[in-house]
Amino acid sequence: MGTAQQAERHLGGKGLLSLVSAALLTFAAGVAFVGGTVSAAADPIERCTSTSGAIVAVDFGPFGGKVEKGCDTTPTTGYELLQTAGFSMTGTVHDGPAFICRIGKGAGTQYPTPAKEACVLTPQATAYWSYWTASPGQRKWSYSQLGAMARKPGPGDVEAWVYGGTDIGGGTKGQPSFTPDDVRGYTTPDPNVPTSPPKVPAGRIDVPAATRWVTGTLKDGERVVDEGSTTPNHFLTTEAVFALAAADRKSPVAKKIADFLATPAQTDAYAYPAGKDGIPDATAAARLALVAEATGKDPRAFGGHDLLGDLVKYACPRDIGDGARVEGCFTKGDFRTTGQADAQAMAVIALVNAGMTPPPGSVARLTALQCEDGGFTSILIRPGSPGCESEAGATGLITLALERGGGHEAVLQKARGYLKRTQLPTGAWPAVYYETTGNPAATGWAAQALRALGDEAFADAGVSWLSKRQLPAGGFGFSEDDTEPRLSPTSTSAIAGAGSDLATLTAKPAVPPTPTNPPTTPPAGEGPDLKKGAAYLTAPSRLVQGRFYESEPGTGFAEYGLTIDGAYALAATGEDNAALRNIVDFMDKGGKDGQKRGIHDWTLIGTKYASGGSIGKAAVLAEAVGRDPRNFGGQDLIAALAKITCQARTSTVQQCAAKGNYAYATSVFKQSLGVMAQLRAGEQAAAAEPAAYLKSLQEPSGAWVSLIGEPSGPEVDSTAMAAMTVDLLPDAGSQAAVDKAIAWLAAQQKEDGGFPGASGNSVNSTALAVQGLSLDAPKYGPQIAKARTFLLSQQNGDGGFNVAKGGQTGSDLRASAQAVGGATGISFGTLTRDLTGTTPQPLPTISGGTSGGTSGGNGSPVIVTPGENGGGTGTGSAGGAGSGGGPLASTGAQVGTLAAAALALTLGGRGLTRAAKRRRRTGAGA
Repeated sequence: MGTAQQAERHLGGKGLLSLVSAALLTFAAGVAFVGGTVSAAADPIERCTSTSGAIVAVDFGPFGGKVEKGCDTTPTTGYELLQTAGFSMTGTVHDGPAFICRIGKGAGTQYPTPAKEACVLTPQATAYWSYWTASPGQRKWSYSQLGAMARKPGPGDVEAWVYGGTDIGGGTKGQPSFTPDDVRGYTTPDPNVPTSPPKVPAGRIDVPAATRWVTGTLKDGERVVDEGSTTPNHFLTTEAVFALAAADRKSPVAKKIADFLATPAQTDAYAYPAGKDGIPDATAAARLALVAEATGKDPRAFGGHDLLGDLVKYACPRDIGDGARVEGCFTKGDFRTTGQADAQAMAVIALVNAGMTPPPGSVARLTALQCEDGGFTSILIRPGSPGCESEAGATGLITLALERGGGHEAVLQKARGYLKRTQLPTGAWPAVYYETTGNPAATGWAAQALRALGDEAFADAGVSWLSKRQLPAGGFGFSEDDTEPRLSPTSTSAIAGAGSDLATLTAKPAVPPTPTNPPTTPPAGEGPDLKKGAAYLTAPSRLVQGRFYESEPGTGFAEYGLTIDGAYALAATGEDNAALRNIVDFMDKGGKDGQKRGIHDWTLIGTKYASGGSIGKAAVLAEAVGRDPRNFGGQDLIAALAKITCQARTSTVQQCAAKGNYAYATSVFKQSLGVMAQLRAGEQAAAAEPAAYLKSLQEPSGAWVSLIGEPSGPEVDSTAMAAMTVDLLPDAGSQAAVDKAIAWLAAQQKEDGGFPGASGNSVNSTALAVQGLSLDAPKYGPQIAKARTFLLSQQNGDGGFNVAKGGQTGSDLRASAQAVGGATGISFGTLTRDLTGTTPQPLPTISGGTSGGTSGGNGSPVIVTPGENGGGTGTGSAGGAGSGGGPLASTGAQVGTLAAAALALTLGGRGLTRAAKRRRRTGAGA
């Protein structure tokens, strides 16, 4: 499900916050490391070096111990690294061994002890084992984006486990009190990348003065003509458009210039020198396409030409040998006749802005221009050519193209480092790396790129230097000491001075106009392939015997929350009703997993740990498929919700935050599920207080935060889920709250259609946003369609989905379940699927479950569903769910609970934490 569902916070024992804080402060002053032989299984610490093996450190300071460390020369996962390095771990009853709740040294005491933390439910945000990593050369810890069972340590990696609390996503709070170098035992070489921008006096470019000068260079207010000539200089005329549009996207002068360039005679003269039907000049076609996009024109119908179609049509199709048999081509991926990197980059930007996929190899062609130092050359050299010479201007423009295209994080980070490293103390950038004076054009491009990547302070330093180079007339010269204003550097500087960049400047407006008669659902074909998505979810390799998903393969431990997510997705699409029935029957009729656990070993109904989120989630599934939530798995889920509705805040933080909160409903997502279940069951009176409490958590902006009673920012996932719930209330106040929430959601959409979540540009968050926006589909049709296109872009060949754009690639079950269901736009509050016509199937015997817990004979558990027509056989009682079995896993890991961070770490990495990089639309980063 969403961010808070992707990963439930890895929290622990009560009453330890002051001890944790004191211990961490003590260790900050000086940390003693204990290494060497920690157990018979541990590799000698000296065998893990900067290029081989991995080291893990565990801080037992909060429990009166030291920082212990160990080595594994051949780790496969972070979880195995802990084991082989000589540590022992215990998971929670609720979530299984993958959720690390206690850690001990060898066979010694594991902490926190049972007296402090029962390790039944997901622990609290103020006390849990958080997971940190650092790769070779990194001097700071990063909060792990993957769980210990999913992360694969690389050669030379170091990892750390710290007990205490972090903020949502593992920010500055709760970091290890020791450094990665302390774990390594040596100091890493200085990467020579500044951590702070040059300290220069603040200054701003007078953008209006620059545009007045640009306007003054125009003949008849529509074109630039070289001195002594009557022929338009089309190149400089396009530069004028960019400068004017930077100051005002609706500039009438820019539109007038664009009208001039769009006349067939001018378009032909500039972009089609070989004739109207000949091969276009790719540089000119790309620049004219950007002019069209900057002024609201259609680049596919500009001057009688489809500029973008022609760029794609004439892209170089294959690697070209030294004989260069294809006219205008150097190698595969070139836009024919370009020759320069700036044209290649501009063509990519123009295509991506229009929602088109660049030709094969065209984006990779740009990445191949990166030199060893991280910068880019401006010449379209052949890959592997010697003499790659980095230039700040080319690096800035190519960085903008790759950032706009997405998916090249490692390349972008190298370019980012190059730009920050080569910035002069004055704040300027030189034209080429060996020069010592600033160049206005290079500085303009570099500042644009760093601002796009979130490095606002570095960009501001560059703009400050430019402000001191602005000439009295308003323009800028070619060089630091040039006294004559020129159009090209003025255009680049004006864009940087306006706080924009070429990619943003030419993109479609963030909030497109609402069509007159928008469709209630996006047009067919714009979204992901739901049939393939459903097939991914029901594949035998994932859905164990067609009944449940495991927390970790081979354990037999059912991850019920995730399984319900998959059932929601199948219910929304109707693509596999038979599989959906099998899942529902398994839960409803007493099925047991490989550890002999049923659905209510997860909801914990009837115990003191009964969770409102888990019970609500199961009840909504029952309601969606026509089962009785008052007798689901042998339990009355609706009565249970009423029973655990808090009448006041209790001293136990996890139990009740306030009147109307459900017990252990520690997140907005959990509270929403409980309210939704009661309202769908017709229990308006019983839901009144819980609904009122949910509405009271809405912020003035219209958003909801993730966690209840803990510091956290507004969140897309929680806002979408709360809106779906409150939308079930008919009163005007509730409907106004929904309208405000949806408007807030729409404002969070990124340029590529995605939405921010704990994992970055998140698939989960985007899918939930589609469901939320669909509550008012006529108004938000364009945003919905754009988000569905984003989901399509993140669907893999196997039908599954990535967790986030630009993150670890590969299909993820949780993200896929949310994407498949969310793409339909159907609210969980109205989700309905009639299973009439499906046939109950006996549940076969399943092997597995040998890694812990209770199993059948010889470690081969038998899963039975008693009472089926022709039903299965085996052990287990006919009404069995809820009749026994220990406590179990919490709804939240999937549904959105207290978590955004830690379960992300240890639940097999299924939930990712927020991306370290901060993009242009999420603020500045260093």
